[in-house]
Amino acid sequence: MSYSPNRADLQKIVILNPKGGCGKTTLATNLASYFALRGPPPTLLDCDSQGFCMRWLERRRSDRAPIHGIAAYRQSPRITRSWHLRVPAETRQVIIDTPAALDSSQIHELIYDADNIIIPVLPSAFDIRFAAQFIADLLLVSQVERGNGKLSIVANRTKDNTLSLRQLMRFLNSLRIPVVATLRDSQNYVRAAGRGIGIYELPYHQASKDIRDLVGLISWLEKWQPPRPEVLHPAPLDEQDSAPLPLH
Repeated sequence: MSYSPNRADLQKIVILNPKGGCGKTTLATNLASYFALRGPPPTLLDCDSQGFCMRWLERRRSDRAPIHGIAAYRQSPRITRSWHLRVPAETRQVIIDTPAALDSSQIHELIYDADNIIIPVLPSAFDIRFAAQFIADLLLVSQVERGNGKLSIVANRTKDNTLSLRQLMRFLNSLRIPVVATLRDSQNYVRAAGRGIGIYELPYHQASKDIRDLVGLISWLEKWQPPRPEVLHPAPLDEQDSAPLPLH
């Protein structure tokens, strides 16, 4: 799905995992909070019909750093789809929260023009098996390449020094896809979500560990650079058309 096809300066970040309950919305809202604080206002695009991102934005106070919201799951016969999905000109990042139970064609539509794809995975045997099949399909069917800097994994809701975390990290490391963050199972995410804010907007003494956990993900996203415009170089002199000589 192309949201702003003519915006080369727009970083499109897709949070993707067809399994529900893996923390996609938590990642999306916290990234939106970070980019809002940094400015200019990002856009949070909610593709999930449950509308969790939109509800989070409704709880956000007007004096907080602004975030644009688009309920992509809504349709209206009065406006065109492209107009409904338009991204404000000031936005430099659009964070896309995706629904569960996507089929291959829907996944391909969501990611074909993405600059970054983040896959959150939980430390349970069922989540690991599901992620293994999903990632295999993503690499083979959607032809996303491991080594192009576009794809990353976040280990989500983990607990230190547990067998489930060790099993998850062993599985993730076998994929040869960068694991850019390991986020603990923290109540700070719940407290922040209830207020329409992100981890970065909580008092630092309260959320410092969770903020440090996100450093790898933020650093990975900030490596993105908009493509440079092509520079047309003049042809060598012997290939250029000769200019007509002035008549005397």
